[in-house]
Parts: sequence; structure tokens; C-alpha cells
Amino acid sequence: MSEMQDYESSLSDVNSRKFETFSYLPEMDNDQLRKQVAYIISKGWNPAIEHTEPENATGSYWYMWKLPMFGESDVDTVLNEAEACHKTHAKNHVRLIGYDNYAQSKGTEMVVFRGKPV
Repeated sequence: MSEMQDYESSLSDVNSRKFETFSYLPEMDNDQLRKQVAYIISKGWNPAIEHTEPENATGSYWYMWKLPMFGESDVDTVLNEAEACHKTHAKNHVRLIGYDNYAQSKGTEMVVFRGKPV
């Protein structure tokens, strides 16, 4: 059996916290993020952007950035909204969500920008 790797993470260190599967992987570059957005759109999911302060990121409530982008089919539009949210709330974490209408749940969610703690 292979060795398990333990990721150091603590509530007192907001920079060490993990939020979802992708947070255990190296940070995505622009091309990889573009592919994730394209996947969300190809599944027919509705993209949405949320943000919150790093110290509150473990809570279940994140602030919605505008409304979900119902029926959006342009990858650049979604990426531009994520970047606009990040520029407006530079200290906050920003995550991308793909809402699945059929399952009535989130199909995916991932932190795409990490904010800097105060």
C-alpha cells in the first residue's frame, strides 16, 4: 500500500485550509480553468460566482456575485465575471459553481481565486 500524504491544515491558519477536491491539487493555470468552465457549460449547468472572506470560508454561506448566469454558453463571459469579482473583492476567496438543473444541486464548485487574509 502506498504512503498516505497528510496535508497540514488548521482553522487558525486561513492559508492552509482546504475547500474542495481541487484545493489539494496545484493551482490551476488559465488554460485549465478555461477547460473547467467549458466543461460546466458543456454539461448544461448554470455557472455562478460566489465570494467570502478567508476567515469565513469554512462556513456554508458565501456571498453571491450577481445572479447565476442562467444559460450562459460563452466561456469568456464566465471567466470575466470571476475576474471582476476577484478585482472587486481582492481580499476574498472566489469560487465558481456549476448548478445542475436536472439534479437540482451543484454539479461542481471550485475556488478559482484565493484572497489574502487581513
